[in-house]
Amino acid sequence: MRRLQDPCPNSGDPDARPAAAPGNLPAELNPFLGRDDELAELGGLLEESRLVTVAGVAGVGKTRCVIRVAALREKRYCDGVLLAELSAVRHPDLLEHALVDALGLTDHTSRPPRAVLVEHLSERRTLLVIDGFEHLVDACADLVTELLRRAPRLQVLAAGRCPLRVDGERTFLLAPMSDGDAVELFTERARGVRPGWEPTAGERAAVLELCRRLDGIPLALELAAGRLRALSVEQVLLRLDDRFRLLTGGRRGASPRHQTLRTAIGWSHELCTPEQRLLWARLSVFAGQFDLEAAEYICGGADLPVDSVLDVLDELLAQSVVEREEGPAGARYRLLDTVSEYGAQWLAAAGDAPRLRRRHRDWFLGLATWCELDWFSPRQAEVAARIDSELPNLRRAMECSMESPDEVHLAQYLAGTLWFYWAGCGRLSEGRHWLDHVLEEPTPHDAARLKVLWVLGYVAVLQGDAVGAISALQECREEAERSGDATALAYAVHRTGCLAIVTDDMERAEELLRDALGRYREVGELNSNVLMAQVELAMAVAFLGDLDAAAAICDEVREICEDHGERWALAYALYVLAYAALRRGRPARARQMLGECLTIGRTFNDLLGTVLSLELLALVTAVEGDAGEAAVLQGAAEGIWPSVGLQLFGSAFYGRPRAECEEQARRELGNAAYEEGLRAGRRLDPGAAVDRALAGGGPAAAVDGPGTGGAPTGGSGGTRRPAASRMTGRGGPERW
Repeated sequence: MRRLQDPCPNSGDPDARPAAAPGNLPAELNPFLGRDDELAELGGLLEESRLVTVAGVAGVGKTRCVIRVAALREKRYCDGVLLAELSAVRHPDLLEHALVDALGLTDHTSRPPRAVLVEHLSERRTLLVIDGFEHLVDACADLVTELLRRAPRLQVLAAGRCPLRVDGERTFLLAPMSDGDAVELFTERARGVRPGWEPTAGERAAVLELCRRLDGIPLALELAAGRLRALSVEQVLLRLDDRFRLLTGGRRGASPRHQTLRTAIGWSHELCTPEQRLLWARLSVFAGQFDLEAAEYICGGADLPVDSVLDVLDELLAQSVVEREEGPAGARYRLLDTVSEYGAQWLAAAGDAPRLRRRHRDWFLGLATWCELDWFSPRQAEVAARIDSELPNLRRAMECSMESPDEVHLAQYLAGTLWFYWAGCGRLSEGRHWLDHVLEEPTPHDAARLKVLWVLGYVAVLQGDAVGAISALQECREEAERSGDATALAYAVHRTGCLAIVTDDMERAEELLRDALGRYREVGELNSNVLMAQVELAMAVAFLGDLDAAAAICDEVREICEDHGERWALAYALYVLAYAALRRGRPARARQMLGECLTIGRTFNDLLGTVLSLELLALVTAVEGDAGEAAVLQGAAEGIWPSVGLQLFGSAFYGRPRAECEEQARRELGNAAYEEGLRAGRRLDPGAAVDRALAGGGPAAAVDGPGTGGAPTGGSGGTRRPAASRMTGRGGPERW
């Protein structure tokens, strides 16, 4: 494959590059040691080939090497370096969704995720790092081949136990560490458990012998170094020798190095107490990360009391069996893949795997239930971060329930309960996958199935799939009427009204939404969905010309949001209030509210709310007299829409502010300058576009005078509680 040229403009001038290209490489928690020759060779291969795969035995350091070489070359990629970790993705159907997540794309569109990936990458200079694909090798090879064919500026750096075996691939077999590097790694990691430790002259020979016995495999070295907390080097070496004699038989056909790794892990396992071994095996039921509460509930029980799980977990952390990670959801834990596989074998051998999988499923059913309730609370952002971090486990819980016909209704319950995540946090495409999947099996549990149907209808509306939406919502409505499920019927009517809005049938939308709100009152329902029904009614009323009525509805929504700490629905209410303020000649007030919309949209990764706000803010900017900046904002919104769906839903009503902005900006700038502004905006990624929108324009603090539509205050202490929010025992309103 020909040598690649750097297509980044001004690539020789670091100052000319963007300040920060998008990327998600993890920070290194401990020093990267050795491997200088390997890193140099990998860098050379990336100069010559668009696909480089680092292959090698488990534990040899593939992940650290690819992340290190990617970080060293990060500035060469104008559009960023992005890591996709695939070890927790168990089904090939979820591969493309995982890559969409890694690229930070919001999947509102109804197009297949592969089409979204191709379109996003087609003109970008990006390095995509794929790690842990060996269990998905066929699907991954097919996807990578198409991406490379359709995106000529893309490069892929992959790490797995085997090559992808596709055309143009250059394979780099990562060997174990040299003696010198292995000794350096062992010594550095040993200092992590014995600060200031330095091998004596007599210990140096034992350290070298230990490293050679472990064939220089980094994972094995780190496990052995963790034992220096309690043992001397000579004792570690002696015990390791015992374990070799015990375990090297291994399985037939395994490579010597693989047997060595199993020996190292098995040796660490043998040195654990019975309680530590039991927890190790039970923790293997998790997919990806987990937290302490989940570990206590799922893994506690017979032979391992719940109140002892923390202490045993801490011991496994000290022995490098479990890793601790910090993230948006707080402190979390993870077993390395190879370590988890070893534990899973012990769990299966004990015959306890089915019970632990059910406990795992039940925990995450409960978690989703509580998160749905907490979504309508001040903890909304925490809920979004929590579900985001738990997605691999939630997937595993749905997969577990789909394995038995008697438990499919639990998968349906879980998929429907996560509506707030699919719709509110930019996960429409994956949500659509699960909602369709759980409906494939018929079940007698009407409530769970009906919820899946209306959520599916909602997702299809937001994706611009009118046919899919009508099909799901009509079935939901008919079945709800048959079974007498008034709540499901209210949701079906509501989402049919939502479909009428985006298809420009405002009179029908108003009729359906008022009907739905009446039904919600009758059943005592009050949550973010109900508030969105009010906001959507306000949109329909505003588009029909009654700005006062629309603003009054959204003011009520704003007050309820303040009372309950709700932010997601608030953003859409502020969008309507900003629209009304602009139409009343108050652009500064509109800008203030749209700024808060953009801030909230970023919190939840809600690209739909973000792009609508950018479109309206562009018109505000034009009205304020900055046609050039208005063109840039329009271009930025135009660049985001392909990841959301049909631009402005194809709606003449939603499209009116854009048309007005374009007409005014073209008139003031001329066609050439206007088009240049659009091009500049299209080059902004969503985060940069929001940053620019929040920083620019007229004075945000300007006051247009008293009237409806002010931005919400920071607290709710002085806010009266509207009669609509007086609560019943069920958590719904008594009357509105």
